Amino acid sequence: MQTNSSACAVILFDGVCNLCNGAVNFVIDHDDAAYFKLAALQSEEAKPLLQRHGLVAEALDSIVLIENGRFYRRSGAVLRIAARLGAPWSWARALLAVPRPLRDAVYDWVASRRYDWFGKRDQCRVPTPELQARFLGDSGRQTADSR
Repeated sequence: MQTNSSACAVILFDGVCNLCNGAVNFVIDHDDAAYFKLAALQSEEAKPLLQRHGLVAEALDSIVLIENGRFYRRSGAVLRIAARLGAPWSWARALLAVPRPLRDAVYDWVASRRYDWFGKRDQCRVPTPELQARFLGDSGRQTADSR
């Protein structure tokens, strides 16, 4: 995948997680420039992106950000996404100064409880016609190679 830094970044999320889907809705609502493209970790579109970084969706339980050819997971992904959403959300970038093991421990604690707290869907999110352009692949009418 060749990600043009001025064009977009890709967020891969757990498509059956209600918390993750809520976060995707939040990003869509606050990403006025449509900088982020989205795909469920479980989707066909995510597989080649993950394979390039030696990962498989089944082994992941976190959000993934691919930006400027770099791969971020867990708290690093969340904070970098927030940084692109404008104030006050972008102020969360300051938390990158907190040591990653501590940030990721908090992230992992929430992630391990997300299904209990927020529930789980039976199937991955399907974008509405209004949001299709924000998603990778056929449903988004855009592939990683077409950007």
